[in-house]
Amino acid sequence: MTNTLGMFAKHWQPGTVKTRLAVSIGDEAAAALHRHFVQTLISRLQDVADRHVLCFAPADSAGAFGQLSLGRWTLEPQAEGDLGTRMKHFFTATPAAEDSQRAILIGSDSPDLPLEFIEEAFDKLRDSPVVLGPTVDGGYYLIGLSQTVPPIFDNISWSTPEVWPQTIARLTAARIPYHVLPWWYDVDDLAGLHRLHDSMSPYEPLYGKISSLLTPDS
Repeated sequence: MTNTLGMFAKHWQPGTVKTRLAVSIGDEAAAALHRHFVQTLISRLQDVADRHVLCFAPADSAGAFGQLSLGRWTLEPQAEGDLGTRMKHFFTATPAAEDSQRAILIGSDSPDLPLEFIEEAFDKLRDSPVVLGPTVDGGYYLIGLSQTVPPIFDNISWSTPEVWPQTIARLTAARIPYHVLPWWYDVDDLAGLHRLHDSMSPYEPLYGKISSLLTPDS
């Protein structure tokens, strides 16, 4: 079976990414940090799948993403529409419905996402049609599919704490079994950035970049 790992990432234009974090560290610093998150995940996840797809937005930012050190990752623009529409398109295009495919999609907000979580997700997709990794704020950091795309991408209250309960309710109503991974967190605000910093080794490249942004008063 072929394991496909996809990652959604938005172009690091100041003022358009990490807006909650930007309130504390500024638009330029937040955008630069987002770019570092994307590159960190690209580098860390090189060997966890057979196929790697970096799905970028907006569609005219291909040149900027092409300047990253992509390694085994290929670039594809995200579809138009809300988050559910774009995720649904990713899985339909993979296609995850084929028996020979296991497809996982993550975001770019958790640069320290444990590799074992992704490995567990691919493993569980052997028996479960859906794998989900919940975040502490009510969403999910990972979704994996191995069969027909389930009815969990339409009419969801994206970017709210209702994403997780609504998704689980849809799966339960459709009687679709699913596996839940350990909880993790997104780095969306200053508290998340402090948590990331405290969990990292001082020898990691990202550590120094984060340290320079965190002042004693922050």
